[in-house]
Amino acid sequence: MQRFNRRMLALSAFAISAVLLAGCSSGAAGEKAGTSDVPVLDRFGAATETVGPNGEKPTSASELTLSDAQKADIASGGYRAAILWHELSSWTKAIQGGIQDELAELGVTVVATSDAKFDAATQANQIETTLALQPDVILGQAVDPSTAGAAYQPAVDQGVKLVFADQAPDAYDYGDQYQAVITDDLFQIGERAANQLGEALGGKGEVAVVYYDAEFHVTNFRDAAFLTTLHREFPDITVVAKQGFSDPNKAEEIANALMTKHPNLAGIYTSWAVPAQGVLAALRNAGNTTTKIVTVDLDDTIATDLAGGGNVVGIVADRAYDYGRAMATAAALALLGEPAPAFGITDSVTVTKDTIAKGYEAWNEPLPSAVQNALK
Repeated sequence: MQRFNRRMLALSAFAISAVLLAGCSSGAAGEKAGTSDVPVLDRFGAATETVGPNGEKPTSASELTLSDAQKADIASGGYRAAILWHELSSWTKAIQGGIQDELAELGVTVVATSDAKFDAATQANQIETTLALQPDVILGQAVDPSTAGAAYQPAVDQGVKLVFADQAPDAYDYGDQYQAVITDDLFQIGERAANQLGEALGGKGEVAVVYYDAEFHVTNFRDAAFLTTLHREFPDITVVAKQGFSDPNKAEEIANALMTKHPNLAGIYTSWAVPAQGVLAALRNAGNTTTKIVTVDLDDTIATDLAGGGNVVGIVADRAYDYGRAMATAAALALLGEPAPAFGITDSVTVTKDTIAKGYEAWNEPLPSAVQNALK
């Protein structure tokens, strides 16, 4: 969920509870990860569209709008907001940029921002400290949805509205303890990643899936969507390995083992960009210039390799800046007592060598110099 996030990472709660991607039986569409012994990669095999962790139907973030009267009410309300992240990354910075710009236009004051550095105890302390500043709404992402309920409960008790990126704390009730969740169109991301890899391989060859083997709906669902689409659209591509990880920093050694066992490996999919970096390092160290990589989320190292015609042949990135603006709009609706989406989704963008600039535009960021130089 980086979103992991994406999402990244939440996408990398591995650092806390083991905590940014196996088995063979299938779960029902929309089944929540963690409700059975079925591996996370195989729990959404029947799904053909995005659903939330509790089976929520998605609402397009493009439907989130404020009338002129609502904007005037917000502007005159003297509202205060805090933005509290599980970690500060390129992805969360892009989302925060969208949040801050939208809130500034609405006249909402941001009284605090924070980075919990993937530490649940740190985040709990940051929430407590922030509440002393009397925010009316808190936006951000929980380090670990399974344990975050207690950390955010003081905010709930104080009447603070909560708007989450990706996923609300487990057991929290929509409309009561939290007011909105915004994430990506998860099936769309997995589908686009599969199409990128399948087309790059000419529809045939051996593929490995290096996936996040921990409970996080955003990553689990888009990984499953990748497999669903690959099987459906590219029947001559064989998935010869599904290798899970809980620590993305182990991806390089995983890739080394995969190449030893499968020397004809034509392609590798990874859940997000951090493990993709490890896979790329393994391929480079082995002198492998033929195995192709597709992953999720923008990353300068991965984008530079893509721009230079290396192993990376495709990236799927969300529109992080618009994602942030949608979170801020949802927060405004919540402040006015209006319904905001229980599970709002934003669009993504397919990034190729020819469209790298558009990918960075979706994050409201300039093209990095390293990427520019690689394109020359």
